[in-house]
Amino acid sequence: MDAFLSFAAIAITTIIALFAALALQALLLRATVALMQPATASRRIAPTAIEHGTRMAARAYVKAR
Repeated sequence: MDAFLSFAAIAITTIIALFAALALQALLLRATVALMQPATASRRIAPTAIEHGTRMAARAYVKAR
């Protein structure tokens, strides 16, 4: 009976430790995502140099006409 009680205590302790580790991992994952958020906040794509040059050429052409 004593061996069964010891085994049950070890099993319950292990399950509690497992849930504590999962909770800590979830907390750290949330913190990591929250810290990364400012780096991905700006999703505006900068205009490329070719686009800018094309716009300038089109404006110059319109003004010349």
